[in-house]
Amino acid sequence: MSSTLDFTRKPVVLIVDDTPENLTLMNGLLKEEYRTKIANGGKRALATAALDPVPDLVLLDIMMPDMDGYEVCRRLKADPRTAHVPVIFLTAKTEVEDEQRGFDAGAVDYITKPISPPIVMARVKTQLALKAAADFLKDKNAYLEGEVARRTHEVQVIQDVTIMAMASLAETRDNETGNHIRRTQNYVRALAAKLQSHPRFGAELGSDTVEMLYKSAPLHDIGKVGIPDAILLKPGKLTPEEFEIMKTHTTLGRDAIVAAENLIDAPSTFLRLAREIAHFHQEKWDGSGYPEGLAGEAIPLSARLMAVADVYDALISRRVYKPPFPRDKAVGIIREGRGKHFDPDMVDAFLEIEAEFHAIAERFADSEEDVKAKARA
Repeated sequence: MSSTLDFTRKPVVLIVDDTPENLTLMNGLLKEEYRTKIANGGKRALATAALDPVPDLVLLDIMMPDMDGYEVCRRLKADPRTAHVPVIFLTAKTEVEDEQRGFDAGAVDYITKPISPPIVMARVKTQLALKAAADFLKDKNAYLEGEVARRTHEVQVIQDVTIMAMASLAETRDNETGNHIRRTQNYVRALAAKLQSHPRFGAELGSDTVEMLYKSAPLHDIGKVGIPDAILLKPGKLTPEEFEIMKTHTTLGRDAIVAAENLIDAPSTFLRLAREIAHFHQEKWDGSGYPEGLAGEAIPLSARLMAVADVYDALISRRVYKPPFPRDKAVGIIREGRGKHFDPDMVDAFLEIEAEFHAIAERFADSEEDVKAKARA
């Protein structure tokens, strides 16, 4: 909780009046119970109120020569530091219109002169009690909001770590290194961010969705945990029968995420995107992909994004069955896949930000040690 509240100190009351006798009277009345500050004019009152400690209450005369009390009150309420400080007008002005003008300026009470000391003390005590309660609730709410934010962040971190751990589990059984996860999720985010301004995609690609795509992309190959090593790690070309088994990693991944979805009470956009990516990232724009042979916009947007990212990374990366392709050759293959393997507009966007893809690849490049460690594993 913040240090705003200090129950060991006396509340601070600022007394404002241009008449010395009135200042002496009010100061003598209040100083035993409260810490008092005095100001003999409006401008001095504003300057004093701005000094620490900020007053807990202001007793304010109205008729003053340099700046009247109404204007002082309005300025106090306009300043964020003093806006919450209650103001009680102490004045000889007794007309209803005067009182209304005082309340309109932001005052909480209006006491007419000559004062009754018991009434002044009672009203001061009441307003300070109300302010103390308001300050307590304000601090309590700030504490609770901070605690909620802290715990939400903690849960988010745990979720992110869990996702990466699950994705890494699949990667440990494959020929790819963990940097493949980081590269592809960053490719997906970069491509999705580029497409936010495109009329076909803007409505679907809000900032929150782009971030969830980034976080769900690492689960695209989670289904590979169910593929036998003899097929998953085979250095040569797969037989047609082996390839049919390999293709099931898409449905295995989908089933794993569906099982997770069934454990929660409400739909999860994150899990939906993860499921779409795992299930459909091997589909092709022309309908020649798998597992369902979807074509065009029947393929979920998330999976179309993942397809570009996954293929690009496969092309530029070393595998046991191939060396990494040069940058220009990889870009050329993606370009050739426009309208065949990939959504044409996504290829166009990719070509515009290819330098960003290259920068991501450089940032998360596999070192020789990464490759050797993977080979040893």
